[in-house]
Amino acid sequence: MQTPYIRLLFLLWLQPVFLIAQSHGDATAVVRVLTYNIYHGETVDAAKPFDLDLLAKVISDTQPDLVALQEVDFKTNRSRNYDLVTELGLRTKMAPLFGKAMEFDGGAYGEGLLSKYTFLRTENHSLPARPGKEPRAALEAQMVLKSGDTIRFVGTHLDHTEDDTDRWLQASELNALFAGSDLPTILAGDLNAKPDSKTMQSLFELWSSSFTDHVPTYPASDPEITIDYILFRPAHRWRVLESKVIDEPLASDHRPVLSVLELR
Repeated sequence: MQTPYIRLLFLLWLQPVFLIAQSHGDATAVVRVLTYNIYHGETVDAAKPFDLDLLAKVISDTQPDLVALQEVDFKTNRSRNYDLVTELGLRTKMAPLFGKAMEFDGGAYGEGLLSKYTFLRTENHSLPARPGKEPRAALEAQMVLKSGDTIRFVGTHLDHTEDDTDRWLQASELNALFAGSDLPTILAGDLNAKPDSKTMQSLFELWSSSFTDHVPTYPASDPEITIDYILFRPAHRWRVLESKVIDEPLASDHRPVLSVLELR
């Protein structure tokens, strides 16, 4: 029979092991998320003016589970009739998904998603745009993590013009589309809005940012402004483990943004 003293020593020996294991969290519920405006495959001062292999390497080097891509061409003349998201999916060994925002240059233009998970459900949502403005979309995919939890991943690209009316309308539509659900959701993309803008303040009412300090993301050569974001909701369901802007000035005119999130 163990004495109370021996039992106490045994429990004290176990405690540090438990604390170390607990600090690592549940690896099956950790998601590496990348958002990247790929400038329709065009590079900036790189050796090749159009280089999908370079783009794919930048993406693969971050080891993402989910990627939101903006300025994605589908078989346009300017992009040499490539289906860009499928080409990047092949090169990164990730599942590709394209969502058309508009017809353009002999093909289509819009959003792309890459995923290491299979798609459970997908939907492409048109966002409001006034007459004469460029159509925009939000591409949604639901998937099941290794933990067994279902999450929603949304990639988007908001209006880029100086007048912020359409951006604000599009942000309001995103809130209306997704904020009424408790399904854990990640929203990523080039939102073309600074953190203190009317557009971002509207989104921050319902979404949390993966960055506590807003690091500049554009232009890639020498970033001056923050316009690329990874947001999430509900806030209590996610924990931010890491966030950074990748130092990559050549593959696109935007820098890629990476966040590592843990689903609670």
